[in-house]
Amino acid sequence: MSAPYLTLTAPVEHETEVRRSRFICAVAPARSVEEAAAFIAGRRREHAGATHNCTAYVVGQRVQKGDDDGEPGGTAGTPMVQALVGRGYNDVVAVVTRYFGGVLLGAGGLVRAYGSAVTETLDRAEPVRMVPARRVRVAVAHDQAGRVENDLRASRYAVEDVAYAAQVTFSVAVGEDEVAAFGDWVATLTAGRARVSVGEDVHVPA
Repeated sequence: MSAPYLTLTAPVEHETEVRRSRFICAVAPARSVEEAAAFIAGRRREHAGATHNCTAYVVGQRVQKGDDDGEPGGTAGTPMVQALVGRGYNDVVAVVTRYFGGVLLGAGGLVRAYGSAVTETLDRAEPVRMVPARRVRVAVAHDQAGRVENDLRASRYAVEDVAYAAQVTFSVAVGEDEVAAFGDWVATLTAGRARVSVGEDVHVPA
């Protein structure tokens, strides 16, 4: 069973100063590596004159990547990733921009500065808790589709997609512990005429 995690719905930015160096951290939601890369590229354009733009992202509970961007190896990207994972975040990207203040921090100081930049920014965020769910597909005849769609959208279940073909198929995110009850509810709603199939693992807001 997959685990719950925290994520964001909007970017958050926070600036700290360590021995005259400015550390500007921005953390944002990223549902894919491509979204993370786009956010990173935007921050690097915005702070093109910075000494370093170090990055980290955690996507899909499996992909974790940090980039030191010229800082000594392991002193920026890794502690940034650890800060995200340590706080239970997923599907997020962080960029810490450093403007050098003239005082060397040493390896330990850099690790603390970059890790703290991320955790202090997360302290100012409003996280969303995502819980395990399954993508369930409900296929019904066209004459039932309108009523089924109305009832689904009025329910607590998240309708992700509607596909029209020989039948109308609704893709619905259903909490792992509610899949059986959802199937019973759909059967009652459609007088047993719906075809329900349970698909892949997803997460939904708690």
